[in-house]
Amino acid sequence: MTLPHAAWTWLIELPRLGLYLVLAWLLYMVGLSVWIVLQKREPVATLSWVMSLALLPYIGFLIYFLLGPQKITRQRLRRGRSRSGLDQFAGTPTGDDPCLELARLGQATTGLPPSSAITADWLVDGHATYEALLQAIAAARHHVHLEYYIWNPDRTGLRLRDALVARARAGVSVRLLLDAVGSGRMRRRHLQPLLDAGAEVGWFHPTRFRPFTRPWVNLRSHRKIVVVDGRLGFIGGINVTDEEDEALSPAAYRDLHLRVEGAVVRSLQLVFVEDWVYAAGCEARAFGAAEYWPEQAAGPVGAQVLVSGPDSSWEAIHRLHVAAIHEARQRVWLVTPYFVPGEAARMALTSAALAGLDTRLLVPRRSDSRLVTLAARSYFDELLKAGVQVYEYGPRMLHTKALLTDEDLCIVGSANFDHRSFRLNFEVSMLLRDRDGCGELSRLIESEFGQAQRVRLDRPMGLWRHRLPEAFARLLSPLL
Repeated sequence: MTLPHAAWTWLIELPRLGLYLVLAWLLYMVGLSVWIVLQKREPVATLSWVMSLALLPYIGFLIYFLLGPQKITRQRLRRGRSRSGLDQFAGTPTGDDPCLELARLGQATTGLPPSSAITADWLVDGHATYEALLQAIAAARHHVHLEYYIWNPDRTGLRLRDALVARARAGVSVRLLLDAVGSGRMRRRHLQPLLDAGAEVGWFHPTRFRPFTRPWVNLRSHRKIVVVDGRLGFIGGINVTDEEDEALSPAAYRDLHLRVEGAVVRSLQLVFVEDWVYAAGCEARAFGAAEYWPEQAAGPVGAQVLVSGPDSSWEAIHRLHVAAIHEARQRVWLVTPYFVPGEAARMALTSAALAGLDTRLLVPRRSDSRLVTLAARSYFDELLKAGVQVYEYGPRMLHTKALLTDEDLCIVGSANFDHRSFRLNFEVSMLLRDRDGCGELSRLIESEFGQAQRVRLDRPMGLWRHRLPEAFARLLSPLL
């Protein structure tokens, strides 16, 4: 029996087709590898992406196209202060910062000088924060500026929205900037009352797909900023959602926010305005009125706003955390919901413990990401062997982000202690130098340690239940 001529032709061409596929795959890998290598990221992260693309051809390319690291310059983001006319509002240092090196580092990497606050009050958990926000909004006379990662259309979100509607109807200028991914549940029908009252709503990095353009799906604004009349500001880790209000849910996140008054609010205002000008596409001269930038006398609390994001290669918040740990002389207490440190951060923490400092880490027993929880635990042995005391907070999901060193220095804000916050997200934190404020924060964190379980070096570590899942999660840590 003889095969048809077409069948013979197909069999003859089969090896050639295989060769073409191999060549296509090699060209694909070489081209994408060059693209990724030119990003000049950490070698481990670069190799992780290259291996992912090799194991998942084509699908891996789609994942990298949507979620892979992207270098974005200030020119592309149109965030340069000198070009937008906002450099005049960056301000000048107020007061004498006793920690000159940290202040200089902060200003060099962010362009925001050390400043001061008249008052700096801690707001523990969502209920106290929302009540303070409602009170501040009700007292607004000229403007209310808000920027949030998550704003949900639930009881909390609609209550705050209605407060903004009331002020907008009273003639107060209201601007609300929401992250398009984090606040994706907010629909036009939820925001229409605000728009009808004359308020403005902007979206940070809308997830629109355009031909030949990489969507910034993975580059989000994780900031939480509120500025009222240029004199009062709020910053921290609390989003606008029922999940953060312990009065509505006993399982609400344990979290921390900060209310500040004084000259440092000028820096918070500048961060918001830059984000608004970029996201809304308006002109910076719309914010030239003196009411947006009131002059305020220096206060007793040393304060400096820190910002970071993929529009800068300096990783300012990361650098300031590491520098503050290195400069500590007595203690280093770190509280974070997501702990996926890079080499520099691990070295700083272990060096502090090896040098005899009271070094402690507080993380949630179970975060809202199982993968991040496993990745965090993969670092525990190294920390414990160096003398770091590791605690897992269990009553609720811990969402506080704070670094406390010695008696008078702390950093609080929106940034987690992980690669995403340090490199991919747009974040904002505040460095405070204040003995009374740090003392209050110290007592608060001390009470959290009392409700947490201390991790022991001899804890059960089964191969299949603990060691292997944690090891695999750690491999993905540069991508988290």
